[in-house]
Amino acid sequence: MNQKISGLILVAVLTALAGCSTNPTRQEIGTATGAVVGGVAGSVLTGGSTLGTVGGAAVGGVIGNQIGKDMDKNKKK
Repeated sequence: MNQKISGLILVAVLTALAGCSTNPTRQEIGTATGAVVGGVAGSVLTGGSTLGTVGGAAVGGVIGNQIGKDMDKNKKK
């Protein structure tokens, strides 16, 4: 079950990134990466709970978004 959910999250993220018409920003990459890593971590930590997977993906996405945003901001300086 863990691998199924993790695989679905990965496919969803890759599909979203493939739909971008321009190169993704570091913020977008950070959001996607954080969501995948958070989803996998949430799934592992909760023993495959769907709520843990989704919660981990949400938290990871927010953290990745902020890290990517800071990286984009520092790059422009």
